[in-house]
Amino acid sequence: MHIQTFTLGEWMTNCFVLHEERPAVQGQRRPCWIIDAGFQPEAMTAYIKRNDLEPKAVLLTHGHLDHIAGLIALRMYWPDLPILIHESEESFLVDPLLNLSVVLEEPIIVPAATGFLKHGQEMTIAGKKCKLRHTPGHSPGGITFYFPDERLAIVGDTLLAGGVGRADFPTSDHDLLFKSIRDQLLTLPDDTRILPGHGPQSTIGQERKFNPFL
Repeated sequence: MHIQTFTLGEWMTNCFVLHEERPAVQGQRRPCWIIDAGFQPEAMTAYIKRNDLEPKAVLLTHGHLDHIAGLIALRMYWPDLPILIHESEESFLVDPLLNLSVVLEEPIIVPAATGFLKHGQEMTIAGKKCKLRHTPGHSPGGITFYFPDERLAIVGDTLLAGGVGRADFPTSDHDLLFKSIRDQLLTLPDDTRILPGHGPQSTIGQERKFNPFL
């Protein structure tokens, strides 16, 4: 599985395109999956087109503005592209108060979700088994995408390298955030690589030992 990372917008949001490593066959598009879509997604859409990829779905770690703003542009290129989010954040996509864009000159309203992600759900993404873990706290519907065979977790804004997600937003819950980290992330093997929504990657073991918040 190949993971291409794009750090988008002034919030420097990490967004990902996942696809199989196999070489392209002329005239055929390889499927890909998008995890989060931040502001100014042009580099991401250009990569998808340049590599003859066909997006199968956008999977959202959560519904804050810096992780969803690019959905408008993605739907312009792929009008039928499925958008999946945890059901507790369905309204975040269309409510600027919930997605925190109410403070902007132009609040963010993006296309509605077409389906929902659930705790314990298993998916096949880019040929690899992915198990979903509900990791609320930063927001009520935080989702971690865990690839056990790859020793990889895409964790959104729940856990950062040397930090944790903010828990001072109206829909955040400080105690629930740390419960999610303890029960859903620190139970993963130490060599599990984590790709957070902001900042550099790390490992579970590194954060367990050195993260000052933990």
